[in-house]
Amino acid sequence: MGTHEYVSFPEWGVAKLKAKVDTGAKNSALHVEEIKLLDARRVGFAVRLDREDRDRSVRVTAPIARRGRVRSSTGVLEERTFVRAVVRVGAAELEIELSLVDRAEMLYRMLLGRETLKRGDFLVDVGRRYVQKPTPRRRRQKG
Repeated sequence: MGTHEYVSFPEWGVAKLKAKVDTGAKNSALHVEEIKLLDARRVGFAVRLDREDRDRSVRVTAPIARRGRVRSSTGVLEERTFVRAVVRVGAAELEIELSLVDRAEMLYRMLLGRETLKRGDFLVDVGRRYVQKPTPRRRRQKG
């Protein structure tokens, strides 16, 4: 795995989203817009597929896995909503937990944190990017 990879969320209809591999981050985080608590158990949001084209987005409704405090990259503690999702990185398809956050000012819309990386048994080559190649769907690893 390189320092940047393409990821997909097949159950949400999201493909080839650029992600930054961040071994310093515990949790994975996904940039979402228009986040709305639908009730005590569900959240709705939009996943923007393209930084430039605001119209290219997918509306998603997902069960809330938990709410938790996360220290942002600027050092500020934030309360975030976490959801579980199936993510595909190369040939690996993993069920992960990720926080929903506004990363509009960040170059990459998604961070892959340590909890996700260790579930896929990945090794990060810091000298390379986009090492994982999209492959046909593989059996999901639960955990």
